[in-house]
Amino acid sequence: MSSTTHEPAHVKSGAAGSAKFAGWDSRKYNYFDPKGRRATHYEDMTVDVQPDPKRYLLQDWIISFADGTPTYDENWTAARSSNWHAYRSVDQEWERTHYQRQSTVCGMIQSVVENGRRSGAPKRFDPAWVRVLQDHVGAFKHAEFGLGTATMQAQRYGYTQMINNAILTNSSYKLRFAQDLTLYLGEIGLDIDGFDEHAGKKHWLEDPLWQATREAIETISGATDFLEQYFAVNLVFEPLVGELFRSGFVMQSAAAQNDFITPSVVSAAESDYERNLANSVELFRMLMLDEQHADHNRGIFAGWLGKHGRLAMAAAHQLQPIWSQPRVKVASFVEALDLAKNRLRAIGAETNIDVRSIVDA
Repeated sequence: MSSTTHEPAHVKSGAAGSAKFAGWDSRKYNYFDPKGRRATHYEDMTVDVQPDPKRYLLQDWIISFADGTPTYDENWTAARSSNWHAYRSVDQEWERTHYQRQSTVCGMIQSVVENGRRSGAPKRFDPAWVRVLQDHVGAFKHAEFGLGTATMQAQRYGYTQMINNAILTNSSYKLRFAQDLTLYLGEIGLDIDGFDEHAGKKHWLEDPLWQATREAIETISGATDFLEQYFAVNLVFEPLVGELFRSGFVMQSAAAQNDFITPSVVSAAESDYERNLANSVELFRMLMLDEQHADHNRGIFAGWLGKHGRLAMAAAHQLQPIWSQPRVKVASFVEALDLAKNRLRAIGAETNIDVRSIVDA
């Protein structure tokens, strides 16, 4: 008498042993493929913390929005990936290490400012430089805050915990630096007669030199694609405007104005950017080299570069008169802009994104 063998139906259960997958029988909980030979602490703390029905969440999304949109959706960005979970941040930062680093940076800045004030350094700043600090460094803190709030919004929509972590720490760095500048200017203002701590906001809102920067920031904040925001912040605005102003002007000019405090405060942001840039390059290079979606992503990124690159270049050129305001002129806008363009070329080379339409225009 013959018998018929039936294949078991697909299991829709979260019970232990209901399905077999990579590492399902391991006692080390290595449910993912580490980037190196062994999983790092960062990977143990971030990979698959955010569930995904395509991997181990057998019951589909546990919670969805009222219109049926899942808790996390790959369609929240126009970019495509054959495996979003392959991304690992270069700095491998997770919650504990991030708090430790932020605490270290804040302590360094506080020590520098306290020692500078104790020695009477702010009173020796060149008067023309004091105006630059209150008017333009005071205005720039609003740009930093805008980038922080944009990336704070963007991180919510990342499809994996690794992507969310990278964008969220990016936001935290920008918001901390905006606070660093606010506190710093407020403290040295106590030592400088006539220092107007509110001038920065007025220049940010009304000074023609800053209106193109405002437009660039507000365009980033208004984007509805979270990866477009991340792309625009780190691959476009930061090299062409943020780093241009911080490193190409403030850090180059300050010492000649008897100011040795401000470069130390601003240097923290330059260190932050190196980390944020490395994480961004890693993600967008992965998307540009994706076996299934590289051509699609190339077109998407070209559109983002054109949109935000034009705004960033306009903002950079509009800031040029600030380079002539210090009494002792040691920094050149032309040279700073050339370095900014070279930085963008280097980013393009690392990510395989063609940036010639911006830097050679």
